[in-house]
Amino acid sequence: MAVLVGKQAPQFVAKAVQGETVIDAFSLDQFLGKKYVLFFFYPKDFTFVCPTELHRFQEELAEFEKRNVAVVGCSTDSEFSHWAWLNTPKDQGGIQGVQYPLVADINKTISSAYDVLAGEEFINEEGGLEVEGELVAYRGLFLIDKEGVVRHQVVNDMPLGRSIRESLRVIDALQHFEENGEVCPMDWQKGEEAMNATHEGVSNYLGKK
Repeated sequence: MAVLVGKQAPQFVAKAVQGETVIDAFSLDQFLGKKYVLFFFYPKDFTFVCPTELHRFQEELAEFEKRNVAVVGCSTDSEFSHWAWLNTPKDQGGIQGVQYPLVADINKTISSAYDVLAGEEFINEEGGLEVEGELVAYRGLFLIDKEGVVRHQVVNDMPLGRSIRESLRVIDALQHFEENGEVCPMDWQKGEEAMNATHEGVSNYLGKK
């Protein structure tokens, strides 16, 4: 699994769906210099754990917007599958009401670039192409800053849903560091005391605990 933290986020141009609109050429480049991006992958449309995450991201969308963060989802489904799922009511397993963009990675190139693609392609002894496992995305999540640099990533196996509140906490920690130059210790929450990255700063912080 590649570690992208500290590196430029892989670029792409792909189809996406936002609400009722199909976007032919969606790119994260539109946010450069303007917004942070929380870019997350999920395995499949019309499944079970995935809608709990997508609905929760929507429920917390105002919190992300307060922090100047664009939320963008992605799976290896087509734009047609995304559109159908977005138009299926919540009580029927759909994600109707989700307003942020969903990228269609049907060629698996984006999942491959972010190194979250499960399954493996290989050439067999007869020269034919075979696939072991399913070529779908793990639950990868990447926090990208305004300069397009990945500052945080986490990848869960498919049965394991993510914590959206933890995503917000990490965003708060990054923005606190950028604004104040202070580093954020374990379990730090917005409004709590952080510390200077010096021996004296650490000693002062620990001395108050």
